[in-house]
Amino acid sequence: MSALPLHAQVINLLAAILLLLAFAMLTQRRVLSLIDLFAAQGLALAVSTGIVAAYTGQAHLWWSAGITLALKVVALPWILHRLIRRLDVKWDVERLVNVPTTMLIGIVLVVFSFNLAVPISQLSGTITRATLGIAMASVMLSFLMMITRRKAIPQVIGFLSMENGLFFAATSATYGMPMVVELGIALDVLVGVLILGVFFFQIREQFDSLDLQHLEKLQEGE
Repeated sequence: MSALPLHAQVINLLAAILLLLAFAMLTQRRVLSLIDLFAAQGLALAVSTGIVAAYTGQAHLWWSAGITLALKVVALPWILHRLIRRLDVKWDVERLVNVPTTMLIGIVLVVFSFNLAVPISQLSGTITRATLGIAMASVMLSFLMMITRRKAIPQVIGFLSMENGLFFAATSATYGMPMVVELGIALDVLVGVLILGVFFFQIREQFDSLDLQHLEKLQEGE
């Protein structure tokens, strides 16, 4: 069997880094470190998209890489860091599931994602089709992080990380989405984070905490 070309090896390496960062986010308790891991995910995603653009000549992927770099490596982490400083939230010590159990569930989800991606990747003709399983596993792990956290900010970071996985899956399967769609998604994500920032302050003002269980109790009281 011939060795993989260099660009494919680098893309596979970046995909593995993306998956490792998703696992690191599952175990992380410090909110600021969660934001840094999300920014690192965005950087790996941007570099991978740039490599695919250089090899395939898909011009819109250069724009995708630039948008990812500007939005997920610079803008969103900067906004989230400012929110953390304003809210004075540094640690997330309340979990619905402990770390060892979460990691075991994560491993099961990775195995499931790889098995699910096999028939799909065989239908794809892209150079990145081998990374589709990793992309799907990253989505699953991000979703797991969302449902095992009780605080609002880690859940939002999990949602943003899940969007990273979906974007990587789109790049792996079809060389990305049309530029209009990507611009629309980027704008939606940015506006959504700004709205959620206001939402965080409202929760903090009403309950002096960012635990979303307070909202569940309020709904039950109604």
